[in-house]
Amino acid sequence: MMNNKNNKILVTGADGFIGSHLVERLVKDGHSVKALSLYNSFNFWGWLEDIDCLDKIEVINGDVRDPHFCRSITKDVDLIYHLAALIAIPYSYVSPDSYVNTNISGTLNMCQAALDNGVSRFIHTSTSEVYGTAQYVPIDELHPLQPQSPYSASKIGADAMTMSYFNAFDLPLSIARPFNTYGPRQSGRAVIPTIISQIADGAKEIKLGDVSPTRDFNYVSDTCEGFIQIANCDKAIGETINIGSNCEMSIGNTLNLIKEIMSSDVKFIIDEQRIRPENSEVFRLWCDNSKINDLTGFEPKYSIRKGLEKTIDWFKKTENLVKYKTGIYNV
Repeated sequence: MMNNKNNKILVTGADGFIGSHLVERLVKDGHSVKALSLYNSFNFWGWLEDIDCLDKIEVINGDVRDPHFCRSITKDVDLIYHLAALIAIPYSYVSPDSYVNTNISGTLNMCQAALDNGVSRFIHTSTSEVYGTAQYVPIDELHPLQPQSPYSASKIGADAMTMSYFNAFDLPLSIARPFNTYGPRQSGRAVIPTIISQIADGAKEIKLGDVSPTRDFNYVSDTCEGFIQIANCDKAIGETINIGSNCEMSIGNTLNLIKEIMSSDVKFIIDEQRIRPENSEVFRLWCDNSKINDLTGFEPKYSIRKGLEKTIDWFKKTENLVKYKTGIYNV
């Protein structure tokens, strides 16, 4: 069991959406956590600034693109959750090289550092975007990989690099492949925060791209639970494992459910800059979660309605909403 209380755990990308929630969960479970925040000269730690347990973790600042730094932070670490990545799909159209440097080279650096320092377990974060538009549903781990954006291409490369370290060097790792996670602190470039934040800010019209694609939405607490259960499962070593709900919902139906919960009569309008290039749009994602269920017994605890209600409650608080520039499109 990798998550026993005596283990030192490193979370990269801890200053991000899922990373900050994972840090909170690990501290709540009594673990010693080292949290990596991307270096900046302001000593700003991203969403770690908002967690209740900041005084109980060790925050370090740096960049996974530097192999020497990665080697230094992985010393005396037992378990690594590697979440550091560039994730915005639209930004990958304009800055693809950044995605290669962070997502592929950064992952290589972390794998080599983990190997050099004898890390006992390495959990790498993939994404359902690597599957592209579903060729069949639900999508299991054997589904073909389709690089429909530079982002997804970089994550396919990162996944392959990670697995090579298991095959070539016996690094004890697993690839966790979450489907569409949502919840408090998610970036404004994602569809659910875009909808909720604009309604909460009093918008009469919601700007969105194509609302026909479907997604397998998962509340962030369930995603974190999936990560932890994978880390605790010896049979998961050397495996790629989906984390999802085994349920799909269209963007349009998600919009309508949020409108219902928020008692809003907001109108939807198409914003051309939010529409992906035709061959780049992923039109259908529906997770087959039977593998993680068979290995660990994992089952999501949050229905889409329950998760959205908690997310909406968070966004409606002024101190949270003010952090979102709802009138500006986040690339």
